[in-house]
Amino acid sequence: MKKRKKLIWQLLPPYLLIIMLSLAGLVLYGFVTLDHFLLERTRQDLGIRLKLLEEPIGGFVEQSAFRELDAYCKKFGRAVATRITVILPSGKVVGDSFRDPGTMVNHSDRPEVIGALAGKISSRIRFSQTLGKRLMYVAEALKSSDGRQMAVLRVSVPVVFIQDELYRVQVKLALAGLLAAMLAGVVSLVVSRRINRPITEMKNGAQRFASGDLSHRLPLPAGEELAALAEALNQMAAELERRISTIVSQRNELDTIVSSMREGLIAVDRREMVVNVNQAAAGMLETVPEKIKNKALVEVTRNLELQNFVRRAIEQKTGSKAEEKDLEIRYKGEKRVVNARSMPLLEPGGFFSGTLVVLNDVTELRRLEAVRQDFVANVSHEIKTPLTAIKGFVEMLRYGRVESAAESQRFLEIIERHVNRLNTIVDDLLVLSRLERQGRPIEMDFQQVEVENILKTARQVCQAVAGEKQIRIEIDCPAGLVAVVDKTLLEQALINLVDNAVKYSGPGTRVVAGAGRDAKGVFMRVSDQGRGIDKKHLPRLFERFYRVDKARSRKLGGTGLGLSIVKHIVQAHGGYVEVESVPGRGSTFTIRLPGSREAAQGYPHLSK
Repeated sequence: MKKRKKLIWQLLPPYLLIIMLSLAGLVLYGFVTLDHFLLERTRQDLGIRLKLLEEPIGGFVEQSAFRELDAYCKKFGRAVATRITVILPSGKVVGDSFRDPGTMVNHSDRPEVIGALAGKISSRIRFSQTLGKRLMYVAEALKSSDGRQMAVLRVSVPVVFIQDELYRVQVKLALAGLLAAMLAGVVSLVVSRRINRPITEMKNGAQRFASGDLSHRLPLPAGEELAALAEALNQMAAELERRISTIVSQRNELDTIVSSMREGLIAVDRREMVVNVNQAAAGMLETVPEKIKNKALVEVTRNLELQNFVRRAIEQKTGSKAEEKDLEIRYKGEKRVVNARSMPLLEPGGFFSGTLVVLNDVTELRRLEAVRQDFVANVSHEIKTPLTAIKGFVEMLRYGRVESAAESQRFLEIIERHVNRLNTIVDDLLVLSRLERQGRPIEMDFQQVEVENILKTARQVCQAVAGEKQIRIEIDCPAGLVAVVDKTLLEQALINLVDNAVKYSGPGTRVVAGAGRDAKGVFMRVSDQGRGIDKKHLPRLFERFYRVDKARSRKLGGTGLGLSIVKHIVQAHGGYVEVESVPGRGSTFTIRLPGSREAAQGYPHLSK
């Protein structure tokens, strides 16, 4: 990069050059003028001397007294330091103040002699061969009384003294010019610095603006133009500060909104490079936003479904209609279903620059949809089966296809059994409906009760069925254990668990209904020695109408809603239910509730 000069070195040299050229021109003009002046004064002086010598010299020439003439020339010439020469029209020298005329050459070819003989006063400056000096000559023809040219009178002086005087003047002028140039240079330097200083301050201020210090303000220089420029820069900085503040505020608000969204956002450009990503999307990709920004999508994720979805959205340049698809990705240690939607990213001019992918974890939603579909199918099947049986037996009784009163009685008993089953299903559905009301709290009667009494009530209700199968129901609960619960609901939950344990246990086994307290709070546990449950059924065991063995469950009179009711009752108490089962060895269902102290704090009327 070419190095740039400072402003002072761009201003000062031209100023100095202009001043030096001006001074040089003035000095040169002075030299020429002075030289012309001195020469003209010398010529005028010689002309005066010439006039003074015309009369005496003319007398000598007219009388042909050439010897006296030469003596007069030498005497008068030395007296006035002037060379006087008298030349005849033929060119012969007859008198000279510094030389012997007899030894001098013919002067008819001298310019000043030729000019004088031409009838005018002639002057020349030339080198004298006789004296070996540069002289100024002034010559005039001398005429007799009758107008005849008698001779040429020539006076001359050396011009060396003029040159010496001119040199002295030149030295003085040169010194004066140098002094003036130095003074002008200093003045130019001061002026340049005065101009450069505010410009330098504005440059430094502009650099502070560029570095982000927009609160800085430039001082206003004295000059109108620079002051206007500084004021414009200050206004620009204030406007930039306001706009940047607004942009930063909006960006922070947008970042806060985007980062707090549960949906994942991935912005991808036309080259499939990740431009931006929020925390939720990075979490779904099991990384952090800083590691995947400005990287190719294929480097960020190995999920081919997601890559193909983004690539298709970019290739099609999706318009106003968003592309949408459910994708399977693995994060949080398991496979999750993610709904992906793509929208185009458009620049202000409408130019397509990429796509925005919105990822929404719909695993639970899809699971609930599947559960709902299963529930609709199951409840339809559970209700249709007894209704079909009831309808068939009613038609047989109605159309008289019964052969005996005993058979009619058997049909009526079957109808009654199916009606009771429908009634049980409806009752259980009503209980679930009450427990699952959304947006309204469940009306519950919380009170401190002894857990052992709840267990004994459950045993008492289920004892008749257990007695038929010779199953012992044992209670294992420390005395004095209390919990803050809704007694009626919790009894129903434990009755369902004990009833299931009795139904699915073999004859001569035992069922243990226990309770206790540990670090997690109060727990109630029902264990059996039945067939057990395979591990694959455990995640869906508490769904409505879910049956491990559908045929055997209906044969035993179950509705498929008991465990779902247990789960919702326990959740209404702020607890949870868990199950452990080993096929062939039995199952253990555990209800865990908050401790009585924590529950009492949640219900102030009990903590008093």
